Parts: sequence; C-alpha cells; structure tokens
Amino acid sequence: MAEPQTLWAAHEVVSRRRPARDANQAAWLGFHLANARMYEYVSDVDRGHHHEALYWADYERRKADTVSSSRSEEAKRQIRQSRVDRS
Repeated sequence: MAEPQTLWAAHEVVSRRRPARDANQAAWLGFHLANARMYEYVSDVDRGHHHEALYWADYERRKADTVSSSRSEEAKRQIRQSRVDRS
C-alpha cells in the first residue's frame, strides 16, 4: 500500500488500522511505531502541514514509549509472579 500523501489521508489510515481495544500490547506498539513512521513521511510530502505532521509523529513515538514501558512492567510482574509460584 502506498504511503498517504496528505495529513488528512494519514489520519484516515490511522483510524482504519487501529487495533481492537483488547488487542495485545505488541499490536499497540506496532500500531504506534508504524503511525510515527507514516507521519514522519507525510511531514516531508505535505509541506503545508509539515509541523503538524511532525507533532503527530512525536505523539505516536511517545505513545509507543508508553506501551513499551508498560510491556516492560508487565514482563517484570510476570517474572516476579513466576518466582512466587515456584516457591
């Protein structure tokens, strides 16, 4: 699929490929990282919305960082739980 050429088209892509609410964290992480790359691309081709597209790229990177941090915390919790289960 070709990359969107306008910020508006990028927003439409995001709304179409959004994971289900109950999707796992890996799906959400992939979603946000792909969005960040797409908005970064759009910032170069839709020059009238350059700064706004860069804002959205940064927003999506921050969301990905949040999901990634949450995944790390969940992994730590699971490790702690497995240690308790073995005792």
